[in-house]
Amino acid sequence: MRWRRMKSTAAHEPAWHVEEARGWRLATPAECATRAWLPEPMPGVALPFQPRSFRDCSLYERHWVQASRGYVRRFMPMAGLFTCAYERLLRRPFPAFQPHPLAVQQPVYYFGNHLSFVPSGTPMRAPRFTQALDYELELGAVLAKPLHNATPEQALDAIGGFVVVNDWSARDVQRREMGTGLGPQKSKHFCNSMSDEVVDAADVWPHIEQLQARVEVNGVTVARTSTAGMLHDWGRTLSHLSMDEPLWPGELIATGTLPHGCAMENGRWLRPGDTLHLVIEGVGEIRHRLEA
Repeated sequence: MRWRRMKSTAAHEPAWHVEEARGWRLATPAECATRAWLPEPMPGVALPFQPRSFRDCSLYERHWVQASRGYVRRFMPMAGLFTCAYERLLRRPFPAFQPHPLAVQQPVYYFGNHLSFVPSGTPMRAPRFTQALDYELELGAVLAKPLHNATPEQALDAIGGFVVVNDWSARDVQRREMGTGLGPQKSKHFCNSMSDEVVDAADVWPHIEQLQARVEVNGVTVARTSTAGMLHDWGRTLSHLSMDEPLWPGELIATGTLPHGCAMENGRWLRPGDTLHLVIEGVGEIRHRLEA
């Protein structure tokens, strides 16, 4: 079942609606009660829910490799010539492009700004401090039950629904901040966005590792990808996050960028006037227009 908050003639304020017969109807009080674990959005913000926190993982090896190549290609072109020759000669990724060893041993993540989420459709402007605004197509899970030292099976049972997440990034600032050892700061915290819909976890599980996804700019598909190939599955990821640390309903956890799901990888950077469309089939979509 798909859920979204929207206005209707029967509700003066945005209220829960459920998808039915390719349309949307106002949810019944009993149905709304089953979504009581989703935090209310802040006044005036048309999000399906307000995340209680936001943990963003990096669970795709291909993204590590391809984004590293893209960074060198854009910001270190002379080094890019060397790494390209290395990979062409030895037919394997340049060593520095590979995931950090810790990311292979366990899920790695950072805390983002859970208060900076905006709805799909919000006009976007690049922050004044960046010349390299990037989008990142991700799958996000929202918890419906608390977790603490959970087994993988308990962790999976705690997921209430899924959304599409866009982790906006300032790439030219990000690498400098990462060099401090404290993780991303201004490069990530200025904005995130999510789809209008929350899809019940039970409707997604049968296809969780085969969800097809794509990036479109101005109606043209610039990248096709999927949720396949995670370094760590959802059960192991959430079990690790809950180790000696409580997690609560309403917390949002994202996979990190799906392979090819950002400009750093696919090469299609946004320009003022462009319309971005991010889609994960069976989950939802996000649209933004970049303004000057």
